[in-house]
Amino acid sequence: MAETWLGPASRTPSFFHVTTPLHFPSPRFRFLLSMPPVVSSSDQQRASCAKSPNPPSPSPPSLLVFSGGTAFNGVIEELKKFTTHVTHVLPVSDDGGSTAEIVRVLGGPAVGDIRSRCLRLSDESTAEAVAVRTLLGYRLPTDPQLAKSEWYEIVEGEHTLWTGLSKPYRETIRAFLTYFQDQILRRQDETFCFSNGSIGNFFFAGARIFFLSLDAAIFLFSRVSGIPAQSLVLPVISTNDRLTLGCELLDGSIIRGQNAISHPSSGALGPVKKDASANPALPSRIKRIFYISSEGSNSLHEVFPSPHPTVLERLKEVDCIVYAMGSLFTSICPSLVLKGVGEAIASRSCPKVLLLNSSHDRETAGFTAISFVAAITDALNRTHGDAHNCLQNSPKSYVNTLFVPRDGQVPVEAERLADLGITELVVVDSVHDSKVGQIYDPKSLIQALADLLRK
Repeated sequence: MAETWLGPASRTPSFFHVTTPLHFPSPRFRFLLSMPPVVSSSDQQRASCAKSPNPPSPSPPSLLVFSGGTAFNGVIEELKKFTTHVTHVLPVSDDGGSTAEIVRVLGGPAVGDIRSRCLRLSDESTAEAVAVRTLLGYRLPTDPQLAKSEWYEIVEGEHTLWTGLSKPYRETIRAFLTYFQDQILRRQDETFCFSNGSIGNFFFAGARIFFLSLDAAIFLFSRVSGIPAQSLVLPVISTNDRLTLGCELLDGSIIRGQNAISHPSSGALGPVKKDASANPALPSRIKRIFYISSEGSNSLHEVFPSPHPTVLERLKEVDCIVYAMGSLFTSICPSLVLKGVGEAIASRSCPKVLLLNSSHDRETAGFTAISFVAAITDALNRTHGDAHNCLQNSPKSYVNTLFVPRDGQVPVEAERLADLGITELVVVDSVHDSKVGQIYDPKSLIQALADLLRK
């Protein structure tokens, strides 16, 4: 059994001791290449500066952020004001919501988290940009019949959501929605449920299947929604296949599927609640996260996908690496357990910042700050995986700075963290959110990041 940084696993929860070329086979898609991009005011300003005879100002700092599709979204607008040179790395193993229905019927990776981040990064500087964002961010009603009826109204181009879109955008988006609908109709043995369906997810799925490439679908979505050119949204694994997350607990039991690990539900649609009090407790703490084949149910069916090559490239280049707040084991760790990620992060001497959660959820009940650092270290070291592929790096190789939300509920042991080499502790102002409780104040968080990078 692999040794952990805080002793045997029996006593502690695994602690310490794109660019893709695009080919358009039919004329109806070729106009995309000549479609005018949505140009934001910041892009125009940069273009104007490029023509100026004055010396260029220093480039904004570059970041790589490991996150899921929800918690970090709340600070995106403030982050864009500080820098757009950000690589957003997201998992593709979600199996809940409308994503689950798409994967069930059409297969492929989950795109919900990627779609969510792309929308947050999208341009809002013009009326048309807002219309595009509104359309791709729209969700259908939860009632199955109402949802199906409204979907047909949208795909036929008759819905008011199309108002404000010029012909190139209208035809591009509708073409891939139509292609998505065609793929559903071809699955005669399956009945697709449109309840609470995301139009952005449908567009994404249509593009991915058409191009046979997730990277190409992200490229298209980024262009249509006007994401800043310096911002990059990457799936941690570039694949066209379905990926399933597995979880091994300290008691040896296995849980299959992200939702079953994080927030098991009865299948009823509605807001997802991940706080510890809203979900039944795990029978034992989580030992490790791993990937299993879509047909598998235990660790005997474990698979070992490779990380996206661009993720590894960016890890070697950015000025700062950030582990965002959110679901530790199902949003952050799926990106860390892949071979090559730990090696790349350990080789860097840049700031490596953990944004500590403000409260506990089902995955982290009873955790302290040390526990969060431990989980990240074990994931990057692949401590509980194949002994031939494990690393022995110390916690400070992966985390050297800890941001803590003011009035947060997770205990912080400053002296023990200092013993591990994590001496940079930054308390960040928080605000109360009626749905989830205390969260980072976005302006304070980005200001703290800016101050750190100016040192």
